[in-house]
Amino acid sequence: MMLRVAFRTDASVQIGTGHVMRCLTLADALRERGAECRFICRPHAGNLLELIRQRGHIAVPLPALEVPVEQLPATTAHSAWLGTDWAHDAQQTLKVLSDDVVDWLIVDHYALEQGWEQTLRPSCRRMMVIDDLADRHHDCDLLVDQNLGREAEDYTGLIPAQATCLIGPRYALLRPEFAQLRGASLARRHSVEMKQLLITMGGVDKDNATGLVLQALEACALPQDLRITVVMGPYAPWLQDVQAHAQRMPRTTQVLVGVSDMARLMAESDLAIGAAGGTAWERCCLGLPSVVLVLAENQLAGAEAFKAQGAAVYVQNIADVESYLRGFFASDDLFELLGRLGRAAAMVTDGQGIPRIMTEILGTYE
Repeated sequence: MMLRVAFRTDASVQIGTGHVMRCLTLADALRERGAECRFICRPHAGNLLELIRQRGHIAVPLPALEVPVEQLPATTAHSAWLGTDWAHDAQQTLKVLSDDVVDWLIVDHYALEQGWEQTLRPSCRRMMVIDDLADRHHDCDLLVDQNLGREAEDYTGLIPAQATCLIGPRYALLRPEFAQLRGASLARRHSVEMKQLLITMGGVDKDNATGLVLQALEACALPQDLRITVVMGPYAPWLQDVQAHAQRMPRTTQVLVGVSDMARLMAESDLAIGAAGGTAWERCCLGLPSVVLVLAENQLAGAEAFKAQGAAVYVQNIADVESYLRGFFASDDLFELLGRLGRAAAMVTDGQGIPRIMTEILGTYE
């Protein structure tokens, strides 16, 4: 019997691409086991509906933004991300599912919570929530929170007592190529170098943190043979500005758009400057030392957890990035620091999160 799975998640300039991308990683793994995956997404500016289709999954758009953001009721800290109120969204999602009852409904959206999930219960046999915040109630059978420093107790009282919790970086939703390249990446770091710098601020980078980092690097004492690679998404609003800036950089700088080989790029890099989002787990799996930039309030706790583990250093305020990087690259013990960061990062996750989650999803169907 074919397993049928529906995802309710969104991408946009405001939301970013991370929620859809990690759901796509799970959907790809499910498809390999014979599942049919359907994504239900609102077509916000910066949506990834076409990418979902290109990956071979069904993508169904909900109606576009219906209510001005300022008129939306603030039922959660991120209610404005939805484009309507949760009750309308629930009814529209029910209409997409029609009389179909999917085996799993997987919800990855900070604007959705218990009321929405209870409304959708008749349309699914089981419900899974992917969350990072532990800030609202859920009605689910399975909850995944991949964040470092998170404990199952953080969800006490927020989810049903009988729900299964998969908590921490051992459940990080990484594509299989990261685990595949892990051994080679860790082996090359036995000899610490500083020849390849990777900059990645997520798929959107709406505030142009990438440009600020490039500007900061111009003031740093960088190795003469350093090569810089910038990765951006195709919908990044500052893409052309960054491409022009790269041409002016004192070190060779290339800008790559919409890459499909991020694992290789990370494995070949000696340092990353990146956002404290989903790519943090990718960097850890490959033992890539990182300077993490906190670009949203909900990223601070994660950045602090990485620092406490010795797995990254972070800059809390983007306005401080130039002074921080100048000191970082001028440090007498830079190579020793890179070695320590890389070893600690590699201990955070082994990249096997998807197989572990799949065991829970498929357990009752195999």
